[in-house]
Amino acid sequence: MGEVTRRTFLASAAAVALGGSARGIGADSARSGAARVVVVGGGFAGAACALELRVLAPALDVVLVDPDDRYITCPMSNGVIAGLRTLSSITVPRAGLARAGVRVVRDTVDAIDHGRRRARLRSGAALAYDRLVFAAGIRFLWGHPEGYSERAAERLPHAWQAGAQTQLLAAQLAALRTGGVVAISVPAGPMRCPPGPFERASLMAAYLASRGRRAKVLIFDANNHFPRQDAFSAAWQELYPGTIEWVPVTAGGAIERVDSERMTLFSSRGAQRADVINIIPPQAPAALAVQAGLASDHGWCPVEPATFESTLVPGVYVIGDACIADPMPKAASAAHAQARQCAHALAASIEGGEPPPPRMDSVCYSLLARDRALSIHARFEMRKGVIESLPAAPGAITVISEQQEAQDAESWYRRIVAESFGA
Repeated sequence: MGEVTRRTFLASAAAVALGGSARGIGADSARSGAARVVVVGGGFAGAACALELRVLAPALDVVLVDPDDRYITCPMSNGVIAGLRTLSSITVPRAGLARAGVRVVRDTVDAIDHGRRRARLRSGAALAYDRLVFAAGIRFLWGHPEGYSERAAERLPHAWQAGAQTQLLAAQLAALRTGGVVAISVPAGPMRCPPGPFERASLMAAYLASRGRRAKVLIFDANNHFPRQDAFSAAWQELYPGTIEWVPVTAGGAIERVDSERMTLFSSRGAQRADVINIIPPQAPAALAVQAGLASDHGWCPVEPATFESTLVPGVYVIGDACIADPMPKAASAAHAQARQCAHALAASIEGGEPPPPRMDSVCYSLLARDRALSIHARFEMRKGVIESLPAAPGAITVISEQQEAQDAESWYRRIVAESFGA
């Protein structure tokens, strides 16, 4: 490139793609007079919000910033670990967003200037906005348990962000010796997909049983209960008797230290060696949330429940795993529901209207085996200024068997991918 550095080239390219200069791209540069909404992060929350905004307010200039040209979904990734799916089957291109009129910028937002309403990109460009939606998801709190680092994760995979880690854990499970031990560590505190570790244990046991491989799956849990515990436990007893053992915090389930070289976990009940160790570390919002002043003292991002606008930074909305939206779970279906509510509120804000009252639904499916599953349905409404969980709407649950649940899980997955990514 001669004297032009790669950084300068990328900054210029980003600016040209967005119709402005590398120093700052005006909010009306691409569509004359149009307000611009910048969406940070292209997972279920960010993508669904961007698509909904294009439907609600076609005149808006909607820009989604994400470094990847495709998204690998966490839903159904446990199926990849257990050999039921391929990674490509849960990999979603972003072409559907572009077809809907969302401008997708492959870059990373490194800083947000709230005063000037600009997002600084890693390439060097500065992207002006009228409103910003933060949907950058989570980060892992490395060092918890002691000894668990990014390097240690190369041997003790977390597989809690789908992709290379998913494939690594799948390969380790496939190579497990007969009579071997698999250990899963579940953290305390808010986490992405609370039923996920227990679905993972179920499918690992199914994989081992299908290959006639006698083994043990230990779940070390830093909590005293888990979602649908009775249903999971009954299924384990029926399908995988003697294979899965759940160790709650009161019995030494909180892992305090790991030794990746010796493949050993340490808790109050002593040392436990294992052949495959899956450490799910505690989580917090992406680092940008902290840098941008969106996170509160306890680490997560407080929002107005009717709009998902940050209570700390006006003009910025936080949706998905990073926000505090209790009692909604940190799950794809909840992120999708929040995205649509946020889009309605944001469009109303720009047009000077009032946001609709929140009425959101979520469902979490957990596979117990290839053809059996269970689900958790909920709906959420605003009551006295807070979001409350209510029984699922009449007709929302029509399941008559775990076999139907498995079929419904597949249908739900196809639907939420289509509705979130236009795929």
